[in-house]
Amino acid sequence: MRTREVPARDDDRGVAAAPRETARRSRRPTAGRAINYLLAILVAILYLFPLLYLLNTALKDDAQFFANPNGLVTVPNWANFPDAWNQGNFGAYMINSVIYAGGAAVIGTVVSLLIGFPLARGYLKRPGVWNVMLVLILFLPNAIITQFQLLLRTGLYDTQIGYVLIMSVAVGIGPILLRGYAKSIPVEIDEAAALDGVGYLRYLTTFVIPMARPALVTVFILQAISVWNEIILATVLLPDPDKAPVTLGLYAFQGQYTSHWGLLAAATMIVAGPLVAAYVFLQRYLVSGVLGGAVKG
Repeated sequence: MRTREVPARDDDRGVAAAPRETARRSRRPTAGRAINYLLAILVAILYLFPLLYLLNTALKDDAQFFANPNGLVTVPNWANFPDAWNQGNFGAYMINSVIYAGGAAVIGTVVSLLIGFPLARGYLKRPGVWNVMLVLILFLPNAIITQFQLLLRTGLYDTQIGYVLIMSVAVGIGPILLRGYAKSIPVEIDEAAALDGVGYLRYLTTFVIPMARPALVTVFILQAISVWNEIILATVLLPDPDKAPVTLGLYAFQGQYTSHWGLLAAATMIVAGPLVAAYVFLQRYLVSGVLGGAVKG
């Protein structure tokens, strides 16, 4: 028995064609989208141009630089990088900075978590006052004299552990980001863990840390960058040159090789290289952590 084929109605064709028309329309270039692309390209140029200019200078020898300081390099002088590394003793400075930045960032991230999560859950009284205090701290200058006296009286002056502890308490925006991100964690998980007899610290390490990994990585990166770039406190609290971070090493190198612009640019690239590499490999966590803390907060 043959079945009679029912012709499609006009309204059915319209419904089927609507998604295709919508997809076709979404692929059409618009003025707003073109402006967004232009702005993104402009921002990329503004950020990349200083690095490319610095790299161009680092590949010149003294003769090329003084002949045409702003021109493109013709014969790259890659020897500037090993020469700057050896002459500036950046290997020892790098080890010190890794110790300072890594240690202070780990402690600062833990402190930010212990402050931000209770604020997000309302475990502390007057959370509004705490939030205002955290914002005000961002605008306060470093109490250098107080920190100097504190380390001097505790016997931690001119020690690596004392410098790490001082830098780790400068949590900055960390508690604010973690407070906002912790609000995206369902409260039902807290209640279920409490019913199962999970303690507070165990709950933080077992549940909160895995779920808040993007925000924690973001706080760690921001703290590490701040410690890596610090030079004022390092000058005051670490008078011993053997304990100096890489920023002080670059400052001493600049004073010794002021007229050798190629070497100086290569040394600057060496100091900035770890930060650029860390951002390139961890930008996924950085963006998601910042957006999560901002939107949920």
